[in-house]
Amino acid sequence: MLRKVRLELARCHDFPEGSRHHGYELTLPLTAAGKLDRAAFDKDRQGTGFRRFWGDEEDRQGVLVHHRAGWQLSFANGEGADEVIFRGDQHRFTIGDYVSIKEFDGETRTFRVAAVS
Repeated sequence: MLRKVRLELARCHDFPEGSRHHGYELTLPLTAAGKLDRAAFDKDRQGTGFRRFWGDEEDRQGVLVHHRAGWQLSFANGEGADEVIFRGDQHRFTIGDYVSIKEFDGETRTFRVAAVS
């Protein structure tokens, strides 16, 4: 089942309190346990996607993809490298959990799941 998930930047050196103004809004196929659902993804890839919001920067959008290397966020129009959801097959996308993403700039950042609907 497709769910809307909001990730917000967790505490880090640049943002000691985290930031609700830096993160992702994702549309993901999730199991009842909150894990990425490969079977549902294979049935409805077109319904998945994301928006990256980063402070005053322009929002960037793209789609969810799955490769041998795992789950990735791929920007529309090929702008920038794909971003890798670290251990995407293992993480749960439930409120309060944490997910790491290796972003297009090469930095791995941790995000807190702030909302799931």
